[in-house]
Amino acid sequence: MSIRSELAKLQKKELIEIISDLYKKNKSVQEYLNFYIKPDEEGLLEKYRVKVYEAFYPKRGFEYNLKQGKQAISDFKKLGPSADLLADLMFLYVETGVKFTNEYGDINETFYNSMESTYAGVLKFIYKEGLTETFQPRARQILNDTQHMGWGFHDVLSDAFYQYY
Repeated sequence: MSIRSELAKLQKKELIEIISDLYKKNKSVQEYLNFYIKPDEEGLLEKYRVKVYEAFYPKRGFEYNLKQGKQAISDFKKLGPSADLLADLMFLYVETGVKFTNEYGDINETFYNSMESTYAGVLKFIYKEGLTETFQPRARQILNDTQHMGWGFHDVLSDAFYQYY
């Protein structure tokens, strides 16, 4: 069964009812439809920037949550923002992780693996999108900020950086 063919069989009024019901019951559908109807990329970016930041510096408690930060990036990407805003959010994740490490000292291998994979991913993404020059200062600043960090973190980031610059 194809959902598209089944929806094509419905009357306009039935489709509106289904969409309205989904809108009421599902926050991600609300966000998607609100963005689709009235795109506010900058406002949406700010909302997700807060989510990424709070993954490292929660309003309550002290535990960082990398999964929450990565989920914010994934959710933002699903909404279809422009490439430069998605790259901005991905860089923010790594920048905030680096800031967190500078404030609290060495973390653990899982933490660094997450930062490394996101950094390599955003570099690949901006290369593909033709945005390398736009984001070069941020990419380089991350390298500068990680020079004295452990676990070979800086070396892995350097390898990724010099692959594209």
